[in-house]
Amino acid sequence: MTGEFVPLPALDELDEAACASALAPLFEGAPRFLARLAAARPFGDEATLFEQAREIAHAMPEADQVELIDAHPRLGAPPGSVSSLSFREQGYDQEAADEAAEAERARVQAELERLNDAYEDRFGFRCCVFVAGRPRAALLPELQATLAADRHAELHRALDAVVDIAADRYRKLAASA
Repeated sequence: MTGEFVPLPALDELDEAACASALAPLFEGAPRFLARLAAARPFGDEATLFEQAREIAHAMPEADQVELIDAHPRLGAPPGSVSSLSFREQGYDQEAADEAAEAERARVQAELERLNDAYEDRFGFRCCVFVAGRPRAALLPELQATLAADRHAELHRALDAVVDIAADRYRKLAASA
């Protein structure tokens, strides 16, 4: 994945491979999805980019949808295993180092691992949630609730979360560029 942000309309001017590479950090990779998205240009504007992304994500074969969802790290994944964007989104850069906070982190981490395992066993893909800087403990009820969902509905929700995450990342990167 490239580390350099490429804004619109410059994305529209790149060749397909370069465009896919430039979009990769927004979607955590997922090469089959990125190839489709790059081929769908020109976007012209941010709204069209993410409308196209959502349409493509929902229209792909299920195996490619799962690849897109699974490109994202598990909720609560070890800090060293996530991209720099996920690192900030999952709140690792803001955690306190005192003993009480460490004990709570360990409890939340264990519960996230248990729920992630149950989710992946039930649905066959990772749980993808638009974290948006919320503490990991705040994700536990949401992850627990997803376990009662219908698989088709959950696949749809997870694909929407992937696109919502990418749109949020794009806006933040555009604002800081």
